[in-house]
Amino acid sequence: MTAGNFCGRTRREALWQAGCGFAGLAMTAMMDRDGFLASQAVAADGVTDFKNPLAAKEPHFAPKAKSVIFLYMYGGPSHIDTFDYKPSMYGMDGKTIEVKTFGRGGHRNQGRIVEPRWKFKQYGECGKWVSDLFPHLAQKVDDVAFIHSMTADSPIHGSAMLMMNSGRILSGHPCLGSWVNYGLGSVNENLPGFVVMLDPRGGPISGSKNWSSGYMPATYQATVMRSSGNPILDLTPPAELAGGAQRRLLDTLRQYNESHLAPREDNSNLAARIASYELAYRMQSTAPEAVDISQETVATQELYGLNDPRSEKFGRQCLLARRLVERGVRFIQIYSGGAHNDDNWDAHTDMEANHNLHAGETDKPIAGLIQDLKERGMLKDTLIVWGGEFGRQPTAEYATGSGRDHNSYGFTTWMAGGGIKGGTSAGTTDELGSRAVDDTYHVKHMHATILTLMGLSPEKLTYFFGGLNNSLVGVEGAQPIWNIMT
Repeated sequence: MTAGNFCGRTRREALWQAGCGFAGLAMTAMMDRDGFLASQAVAADGVTDFKNPLAAKEPHFAPKAKSVIFLYMYGGPSHIDTFDYKPSMYGMDGKTIEVKTFGRGGHRNQGRIVEPRWKFKQYGECGKWVSDLFPHLAQKVDDVAFIHSMTADSPIHGSAMLMMNSGRILSGHPCLGSWVNYGLGSVNENLPGFVVMLDPRGGPISGSKNWSSGYMPATYQATVMRSSGNPILDLTPPAELAGGAQRRLLDTLRQYNESHLAPREDNSNLAARIASYELAYRMQSTAPEAVDISQETVATQELYGLNDPRSEKFGRQCLLARRLVERGVRFIQIYSGGAHNDDNWDAHTDMEANHNLHAGETDKPIAGLIQDLKERGMLKDTLIVWGGEFGRQPTAEYATGSGRDHNSYGFTTWMAGGGIKGGTSAGTTDELGSRAVDDTYHVKHMHATILTLMGLSPEKLTYFFGGLNNSLVGVEGAQPIWNIMT
């Protein structure tokens, strides 16, 4: 800064601007010691006592699960090629039949059958039929509850993803992870309460709207972590804050935060802002250890498929999820598939190539996650959710090829762990898998199930906005899927 910039300014103004206001931190500490700042820290309204929005809260009732790991298969995996066995379709390949479908190609009344490209076998004590796409996960079916009659409101990726994540087809609403953290807070003040891990090939359509806190404070939105390099960006402090300078800065901030701020409008947000600075520092101190998988044994890393280039990336994310759950992170969402077309599960042209790729990347890591959590005694209170935004149609999308269009009329999701009755199935689709026909469930029922298992009442968990007590399951509400719960 040149001398000319200080023309007409006092010495105090010159010192203040030269230090970017940093000297004011010391001043406020001195003022506090003199009793100048002597009243209770307050919230933005200038009246209410300030409370950390992520402080741990009591659930509405005793929870079955403490954390959620949502394995999101972006693009829409085909239920009839994975977990929804349709034996009558074998031998029908290429046959044109009458069937009502609705996807990105619009409404159709007939189509050419694409029979499942993989064989199914029965597994576990429950005798569950599983496709050859998932040989490792098939060994864990006695821990899994399959929901075969899930439905959604849209067969279009953007709106369907918003529904799966926030319960609405329109943007602007808090996502599931935000609701969980709003309702329960965080038990680890040094780590985010809600974490999202994206596929290295790119993020999903609609981007951050899928992990947004919507009309809630930004405190409840997700922190995005990467699967390689530094999982959390900007964790390494700059050189100028090395050697204890960063610690001294935070000590000053904390002293100010613990002081009693005057209940004036210009001071009302200071406590919250300083708390966020403190969280950033604590993450710099804590997160590197939490995401350091080199601490894991070779056997554990191989259990997640880290020794296979095909499954290494998703396996690393699943292992990170387990480490975060151990440290109290409430909600973790991992995306399999990113960007567009065959970079995700959106198999419009070649079903075999697409699903062989993505199932091959995820099968061993998911099975390893279930096994690892179970061996550590953590599966009983960690809820695992698997699914995409919709399923796929039994008929071909084009005149040639094995690709399938989107299907929101009936598809499969599954849950395991915290409060789930393993080895069970709920609902059915018709003989072609074109739509749900028995015990039909909506995405909101799945959301209600997750909240209930976390000890939160879907109807009581509300946030006032726009003149309405909003909830994840909407004003009409939704019941949990009781028959898959213990």
